[in-house]
Amino acid sequence: MRRLCVLNMTPTPFIKCYLDNGEQMLIDVFDKSKEEIMDHLIRVVGKTEEQLKQEDKTKDLLDNPAHFGYECARHCICEIPGQVPCPRIILLPNKMRGKYKNKKDD
Repeated sequence: MRRLCVLNMTPTPFIKCYLDNGEQMLIDVFDKSKEEIMDHLIRVVGKTEEQLKQEDKTKDLLDNPAHFGYECARHCICEIPGQVPCPRIILLPNKMRGKYKNKKDD
C-alpha cells in the first residue's frame, strides 16, 4: 500500500512587489511582526529620507500656481494677466518708481 505525502499545502504569507523596471520581488513575511515587515519593506524597496524630502520640495514648487521665480512655473509675476508689466520691458510710471516717489524737495 502506498501512502501519499502532500507537502507545502499551507499557504505561506508573502508580499509581491512590482518594480519600475518590470521585475517582481517576493518577500516572505511568515512569522514576522508588522513592525518588522514595515522596516524590511522600507529598507528594501522604500526611498531614503533625502529622496522623499527632495520630491516634496519640487512638488510644492511646481504644483502651486501662486509661486513664481527660479525653478517655478512662472519666472516673473508680470506673466500673470492683470499684473503690472515687467519693468525690464516697459518702464513704470514715475509715480511708481522709488527714486521719484521718495525724492525730497529742498
